[in-house]
Amino acid sequence: MFPSNMQTVPSSQSPKLTDRPALERNRVRSRKLGTVDFLHRIAADEIEDRLSEINRSFNDVAIVTGHPELWQDFRPGARIVPDTPVLDLPLASFDLVIHAMALHWADDPVGQLVQSARALRPDGLLIAVCPGGQTLTELRDSLMQAETQLTGGLSPRVLPMGEIRDLGGLIGRAGLALPVADLLTQRASYRNLAHLAQDLRGMGEGNALAQRLRRATAPGVMRKAAEIYAGRYADPADPTRIRATFDLVFLTGWAPDPSQQKPLRPGTARTALADALAATRKTTP
Repeated sequence: MFPSNMQTVPSSQSPKLTDRPALERNRVRSRKLGTVDFLHRIAADEIEDRLSEINRSFNDVAIVTGHPELWQDFRPGARIVPDTPVLDLPLASFDLVIHAMALHWADDPVGQLVQSARALRPDGLLIAVCPGGQTLTELRDSLMQAETQLTGGLSPRVLPMGEIRDLGGLIGRAGLALPVADLLTQRASYRNLAHLAQDLRGMGEGNALAQRLRRATAPGVMRKAAEIYAGRYADPADPTRIRATFDLVFLTGWAPDPSQQKPLRPGTARTALADALAATRKTTP
């Protein structure tokens, strides 16, 4: 569930975090169940808000996603691209690329952003959104405590999310200018752990880690996890339910272009910061 890998190493040495066939099976199953799309809808609304603040039109758009059924209508005529390790994105062909809710499953997230950046024309915009931060922190803690108590060990179930600072650094590493990273936190309420697990399956976000446990979970682990979850993370609005945290990290960056504003070199400012602050104080009512 939601793995994150912040390192980029040569492909021959790169450990595989994601079992791609398992991930695709999870996504196909979610479509059959009726995809749980509320995080995608929130992400799409936030992206729309960001685009509305930019005084320009984007005519050639590509959307990288593992859920084409949820994003195909976001921009009429947009090219929908699967989030495979090698993206089907022609070079310098788009003025907007959206990497939509798939970066967290990438073995090489920097590579995904580099490929997306190379598909942009000069002064084109990349927007990426993925779960990060404290996403599913309650579930992670409950499973860890339960498995440790009952088996004395720990198996890969939920990996730590990429923090916003780490994810924000990927934009610069991809060669994009004017990088911005921000985070939106959403908290959902569920009847119990089984209800949350059902939603995760509906999202296509079941455990597809390459190193996941391949045998039956020890008896009682999930019951113990549900007990711990209910005891530690009750929904404040209704203590008979549990809460779950979902953080969405938004990354934006622009393909370099001579027309873009450049930061001043250190020491070249014509007004001292203290003088600027003093002038601001004088003009503030």
